Amino acid sequence: MIARCVRLGIALLAGLSLLLTGCAAGTGTPTATAAPSRTTAAPAPSAATASRASALPTVREAELPPEARETLALIRAGGPFPYARDGAVFSNFERILPRRKRGYYHEYTVRTPGERDRGARRIVTGNAGERYYTDDHYASFREVVGDEAR
Repeated sequence: MIARCVRLGIALLAGLSLLLTGCAAGTGTPTATAAPSRTTAAPAPSAATASRASALPTVREAELPPEARETLALIRAGGPFPYARDGAVFSNFERILPRRKRGYYHEYTVRTPGERDRGARRIVTGNAGERYYTDDHYASFREVVGDEAR
């Protein structure tokens, strides 16, 4: 009976420890189980990274698929855009991008070869000039850095 109580107590302490460790990871307090820093994967410091708008992972414009670079060129030129929804307000329901007032973000389709519909790839722009790329229909984003003046 005593051994069973001891095992139960140890199990409760282990569970409590896991629960507290998980809660601490979300507070910004470093812990042994905290996710690795995203800054280790960031590009070398440059003018493009000095004015980053988010803490999201980055991708250089030159590293994007050709269709995404074409979409960015159309955005810079002001169109014309091939899809009726291009330029529509992006509401950021997923709350992955930094929170802004409604109407701040706009989305543009990135053509996906072989897809009959709009596919999953998008560029989302912010009113301050920031640009984000998603290839999984808003499940994740990378901030586009560099090559703005092309």
